[in-house]
Amino acid sequence: MDLDVIDLFDPDFYAHGDPHPVWKVMREKAPVHRQTLADGRSFLSVTRHADVLAVLKDHTRFTSRRGTLLSILGGTDPAAGKMLAASDPPVHTAMREPMMKAFSFGALISIQPQIRSVVYRLLAPLASGEPWDLAAAAAGFPMAFTGALMGLPEEDWPRLTRLSTMAAAPDDSMFGAEEGRHHNLLSAHHELFAYFADQVKDSRVERDDLTGFLTRMEAGGRRLRTDEIVYNCYSMLLGANVTMPHAIAATVLALIENPGEYARLTGETAQTVLAVEEGLRWASPANHFMRYAVRDTVLSGVPIKTGEAVVAWLGSANRDGSVFADPYRFDVQRHPNRHVTSASDRTTASERPWPGSRCACSSARSSRWSRPSSRRARCGILPRTSSPASRACR
Repeated sequence: MDLDVIDLFDPDFYAHGDPHPVWKVMREKAPVHRQTLADGRSFLSVTRHADVLAVLKDHTRFTSRRGTLLSILGGTDPAAGKMLAASDPPVHTAMREPMMKAFSFGALISIQPQIRSVVYRLLAPLASGEPWDLAAAAAGFPMAFTGALMGLPEEDWPRLTRLSTMAAAPDDSMFGAEEGRHHNLLSAHHELFAYFADQVKDSRVERDDLTGFLTRMEAGGRRLRTDEIVYNCYSMLLGANVTMPHAIAATVLALIENPGEYARLTGETAQTVLAVEEGLRWASPANHFMRYAVRDTVLSGVPIKTGEAVVAWLGSANRDGSVFADPYRFDVQRHPNRHVTSASDRTTASERPWPGSRCACSSARSSRWSRPSSRRARCGILPRTSSPASRACR
């Protein structure tokens, strides 16, 4: 395989191709691989599990402040130092610690009935036995979760779902090819930032939801400014709406393609947790994160110079045979499972910014599904894993 002709920068490669054979070769022969684009920009791809963790966790060598996604390679991030995902310690730590309290299990207990109700509505069409598009249904679930947690009016959820998808995949044809990527991205950002600015203004009145919490939260001895609150609201919305639908669809597709694993599901809580974790490893919904080297360093014996862009491929890390036994097998009882699904935590790789996927699957467990007798009965039609959102994060 000639890695020099493989374009890891092209989103269509993940939408229509299979990156796993490429990543396997890279892990074995070129674990730190440079790609130079036609316009002269370049980045280093990191594919081994240990190297991916090093890039994501070690802020003394790699920074989040210059942009975290390939879509802004070589540019600047206006949210740098203002948004949790685009900051380094001590700013990152000061923001993260109080935010994690809002995402704790105890804090989420009060909205569990609402989440369970949403899951029941999501699964209700299965009772008819008719074909059903799971991916389309799953696309609306994260907004129900984040909307409830953030206190956003339910009538706004469809619009926010569309805008967050447009922000993640602005060049998708469903948003109009004639306007173009740049127009779609600016339009989505403008509407989302304006929306959350209005929400923050309304939150100056006491309200018991995440948006209100952010207006009262202190980080580093002071309250967050309005722009910091807006950036973090935007980041939370995108983080859930773009990744969670792909995780749900890809996990169900894996169960369809592996009926033996589906048969192993018992509905017990401990086993459900293992299955959810394996679904997250298998789907790797957040496929990459980018960092910039802040000093000369070395990964897998390859020198990296200060200022170079380094892309950590989470999907590759989650198939690393040095960490996962039989990594290309979907195993609902896999344990241990040291998957990397987020860059939100610099100390625990498997912690996610939103616990919605686990809430969804745990609630689904309590819905007492009957075991399907055929492949079609499980889902009606195959999940559309090449939706705009999944293309953006694969």
